[in-house]
Amino acid sequence: MFKKYRALKWSVLVFVSFVTILFAFGVWFMSLIPPKDLALEGTLVAELPYLSENKVPRRGKILAVVTSTDIMGNSTKITGYELTELARAYYVFQANGFEVDIASPLGGKSPVIIDDDDMGPFDYAFLNDTDAQHKTANTIPIDKVIAEAYDAIFFAGGKGAMFDFPENRAIQEIVRTYYEANKVVGAVCHGPAALVNVRLNNGRPLLENKSVSGFTNKEELLLIADAETIFPFMLQDKMLAQGARFNEGAMYLENISHDKNLVTGQNPWSTWVLAETMITQLGYAPKYREITDEENAVTILSIYETEGMQQAKQMIKIMSVKEKKPIKRILIASHSIIGIMKGEMGRFMDMISLTSFAKKCESK
Repeated sequence: MFKKYRALKWSVLVFVSFVTILFAFGVWFMSLIPPKDLALEGTLVAELPYLSENKVPRRGKILAVVTSTDIMGNSTKITGYELTELARAYYVFQANGFEVDIASPLGGKSPVIIDDDDMGPFDYAFLNDTDAQHKTANTIPIDKVIAEAYDAIFFAGGKGAMFDFPENRAIQEIVRTYYEANKVVGAVCHGPAALVNVRLNNGRPLLENKSVSGFTNKEELLLIADAETIFPFMLQDKMLAQGARFNEGAMYLENISHDKNLVTGQNPWSTWVLAETMITQLGYAPKYREITDEENAVTILSIYETEGMQQAKQMIKIMSVKEKKPIKRILIASHSIIGIMKGEMGRFMDMISLTSFAKKCESK
């Protein structure tokens, strides 16, 4: 009896110790992440120098297309277009002299997905921009679009795009027309779903022998384990089946492909450079834009992937201490969770270490 009591006692002590350590770690981990800046929620376009200063004369128009789908297939998972992917491209186009209209398969108000952890000044400005909000609430039905009015087309991501972009005949027609007229076609994350069923006038798939990027199988399946049963297809697989040369970058980090007038991006963190590459393809040097704290964090994570831990820390020191550039620590911290999800404890510890180091350097 005494042995059973002693064993139970030790089990309780071990459990309590584990919970205490886990709680202490959680408190410490949260201390690495700066508190949410509530003032950002009130950001206005007029407060963003990129948009309000040194305005570029009007050069033309670009059509942005978002999904009309709010539920993923037969599941109960909500979806829509990703706010950050639309907002950031929208303002890059505007800052570089292009008026932007917004269309969708069904027209009218499109469902939106807002991830608070990803939100930055431009994203909040978009929510406070009455003109932009009017356009998202009254999107143009894609089959009513006057194609000749635009110089380029951009397909924003959001998992809903997997359901209503691929089979839409109006989307297929406008993409084929633009591509063959050498107009710029851009798409990011799940947005390239708009391209997978497009055939050129010669009968060949648009994607055949094209270098392209899009949300990868690994990125999809890590977040949604049953993605293969929810979606009509896996985007990477479908693009490869169309003969594409799929350019797969590191998970959840910036990566684009630029094949003549076709510009595609892997995920939301690719939006800035994708939109600016579209401007370049249109024949203009993109207007100077101050790099965001999120992009600085992506640079650090990319260096970690390609060069290792010490080089990533060195870049943090250069950015934070020498150049006084902001770094979005929460993004680095989120990659520690990705490490856990992938079962890579070494990566988990490295991300915690990088986040802690970034906080230390920021205080200098």
